[in-house]
Amino acid sequence: MRRLRVALIAGGRSGEREVSLAGAREVEQALDPGRYEVRRYDPACDLARLAADASSLDVAFVLLHGPLGEDGAMQGFLDLLGIPYQGAGVLGSAVAMDKEVAKILYREAGLQTPRWRMVSDASPATVAALVESFGLPLVIKPKAQGSSLGMSIPTSESECRAGLEDALALDREVMVEQYVAGREITGGVLGNQEPVALPLVEIVPGEEFTFFDYTAKYTPGATREICPAPLDGAISRQAQDIALAAHRALRLRGYSRTDMIVAEDGKIYVLETNTIPGMTPTSLLPQAAAAAGLSFGALLERLIELALEER
Repeated sequence: MRRLRVALIAGGRSGEREVSLAGAREVEQALDPGRYEVRRYDPACDLARLAADASSLDVAFVLLHGPLGEDGAMQGFLDLLGIPYQGAGVLGSAVAMDKEVAKILYREAGLQTPRWRMVSDASPATVAALVESFGLPLVIKPKAQGSSLGMSIPTSESECRAGLEDALALDREVMVEQYVAGREITGGVLGNQEPVALPLVEIVPGEEFTFFDYTAKYTPGATREICPAPLDGAISRQAQDIALAAHRALRLRGYSRTDMIVAEDGKIYVLETNTIPGMTPTSLLPQAAAAAGLSFGALLERLIELALEER
């Protein structure tokens, strides 16, 4: 039987390039060489080669994060080339990457999400208006970045202004959110026409971190990730239902991972949905898949099957 020819697409030009490349190394190592012929492509330099090779490729495994990889740009390119790929298409990728559009769709689906406002400057008047509206602390994040790049949780007006300036260095418009205290969890979803919710993961950053920022995400031992999350059964089922509802609201397919906060009053707030979750054996979605009985290699094979199923 001929091996499937897999285009493993990783790297790119976003601030998450190194995270992408690290995941690609793990994916390439985990795919059975007896079943898959893996060819590596980096969009930063290999787009012409990918286009030239398109007719000889069976499927693409996209492991890009952030702009020009997770926002529908690469997905549209692959659609033009006729190469199937795992995960969300152009529409789902674009709306999930735009944090404001995603929030609007969450609300339309009846999901709770923290109040927000979009801003494009860091003037004293803007800072004062934000503090009056949301109080302190509040949450600042770029509109279309991942891995918590440019995100901050200021506790003073001076920190708020600095946080806005940092976020605006990455995006022309940034989101300012109501801060919701509680337990941070994430819910994975797997499947195309009939997606299923995976076991939840609770995220507990170390005491030196105020939230699950870039350093807390990618420094070994900096964060405890507990799977299955130790939650009340009813809360767990509700959170899994919310992850499925978010997945459907954003018109996703294949897989996704939705981050949520279980507030102190028991309400569950949706924060955002990742359409290309981190993909190493210890990443959050693979941990959830393992708790559901899918090894890392089996998860990768399932994602490739789902990509080919959509073809």
